[in-house]
Amino acid sequence: MEGCRLAVKDLACRRGARVLFRGLSFELRAGEALQVVGPNGTGKSSLLRIVAGLLRPFAGTVDREGSIGLVDERPALDEHLPLGRALAFWGRIDGGGFKSRESASDRLGVTGVLDVPVQYLSTGQRKRAALTRLLCQQAAVWLLDEPLNGLDTGMARECEKLVADHCRAGGLVLVASHQPFEVPGLRSIALADFAS
Repeated sequence: MEGCRLAVKDLACRRGARVLFRGLSFELRAGEALQVVGPNGTGKSSLLRIVAGLLRPFAGTVDREGSIGLVDERPALDEHLPLGRALAFWGRIDGGGFKSRESASDRLGVTGVLDVPVQYLSTGQRKRAALTRLLCQQAAVWLLDEPLNGLDTGMARECEKLVADHCRAGGLVLVASHQPFEVPGLRSIALADFAS
């Protein structure tokens, strides 16, 4: 994870004829975390997709160093496969070993549903499954879109601990959420301050 970095400069995002935000700049280095806050519709999810390289910015630049892991409302897990097989598929691609997948499954409480097809998982189970895959990816840069949605209080605290642990290990995290997120040293930016 050494040398990971994320720099956003004068970023703007347009959806249709509407510019959601413009002039957004920030930089994150290894060990740092930033929360982008704002109500629904302000462009938080779009920002993460731009940073991940899945959307083109209307203006500005994104400079990334380090592998990226994205958790959003659409977990990249085959709906028809049992969760264990879906995670194993990504494990072969991401390079995570069985031992790390087993450890992540235990930590996030999905071991008991590994035989359940992804399509039948609850919202919280899907979120925990996506976080399990993220842990196994060993990506340096984490992009988390509303990571606490669907999680009970105990698992929400575990998610915050995952982020704190990742930063301590030299990773960096960009969190987009309208919910309070408690991580030591977490900075915050209100996306509404950059609305057009």
